[in-house]
Amino acid sequence: MPTKNELVIPESSPRRIGVVESDKASKTRKVVIAYSGKHPKYGKYMRKRTVLHVHDERNESHYGDRVEVAECRPLSKTKSWVLIRIVERAPAGLHVHLKDGV
Repeated sequence: MPTKNELVIPESSPRRIGVVESDKASKTRKVVIAYSGKHPKYGKYMRKRTVLHVHDERNESHYGDRVEVAECRPLSKTKSWVLIRIVERAPAGLHVHLKDGV
């Protein structure tokens, strides 16, 4: 029987692959999942995105990494997803944030 603090992620929980947009907070990452959807009235395909707050226990992911996340029990007000694995590391020079004026 797992303890209260231990996370148990069932195999049937939803999983998504996205890109880490922010790694400024400790143990929390912002992961962006981009997709395209059809506009309901005009029919044009538009780019959309979902931003998830993801729990990263060991702070192993960084800005630009492609990661796999899974849904879990709520860990805080905004965090209900947990990092499963890093699919692909970001290129070496990408760790400079574009929002910082570079």
